[in-house]
Amino acid sequence: MSTGATVHRITRPGGRIAYDLYGAGHTDGTLVVCVPGMFDHRASFRFVGEALARAGHRVAVMDLRGHGDSDATFDDHTGRAAATDALALAEELGGRDVVLAGNSLGGTAAAIAALERPDLVAGIALLAPFLRQPSPGPATRIAQRLMLLRPWGPRMLVRFYDSLNKGRRPQGHREHLDRIHAMLRPADRYRAVLATVEALGEEVRSAEGLRAEAVVVVGEQDPDWKDPVAEAAWAASVVGGRVVAVPECGHYPQSQRPDLVVPVLEELIARVRTNA
Repeated sequence: MSTGATVHRITRPGGRIAYDLYGAGHTDGTLVVCVPGMFDHRASFRFVGEALARAGHRVAVMDLRGHGDSDATFDDHTGRAAATDALALAEELGGRDVVLAGNSLGGTAAAIAALERPDLVAGIALLAPFLRQPSPGPATRIAQRLMLLRPWGPRMLVRFYDSLNKGRRPQGHREHLDRIHAMLRPADRYRAVLATVEALGEEVRSAEGLRAEAVVVVGEQDPDWKDPVAEAAWAASVVGGRVVAVPECGHYPQSQRPDLVVPVLEELIARVRTNA
């Protein structure tokens, strides 16, 4: 399940969180902590980590609890738990005026973290964030539960993940799908992923007191919403940020269109450093 790079770990109550660290020797740049979404692997931020490290920044890309190489021993898999892990990682690495970049559930975690620690988090990039949760009907909920049953559940989740990559396929996409499938095979990890799916419900509908610079990035073809740009505009109105709509892109801007996402992150970093 590893990306091939040296896996770092931080100990948290209940287990350890795995992360990759890009640009470890860059002491003058900004620390960026990246948080992927559910049933995803930290390698989805590999292009962002490499590009920002080349620009002189440190980038820590973590796995969610029970995902990737993080331990499957946790009993809390909420977005708020992920937020506490991201904050702990930022503190472990000695970050100041940290930028958090979160995708999907990771976007919820980034927003929560910025609200909890305005003294630490100075910028947030929310990539296809779920700041409010959909309300599927009974038939949809039943279909989802059937889809997630073993033994077919792991492969169905991989197919679903693949379907969310509307538009451009990322470089190394097949390898990344295999990485996710390998992550989902062990029973304990699959239980952790299901616990993450079932823990949905944390919302950020108000961000009163938020001080962080914010940007919301959304793929124009994201199938998670009927109108992804409108959803992004709503999210941006909550966090007081601007919207960047990415063409030829679905739910994973960080891996599908790093050519457009990295400049957005660099601009956010520049704003944070100017205001520090």
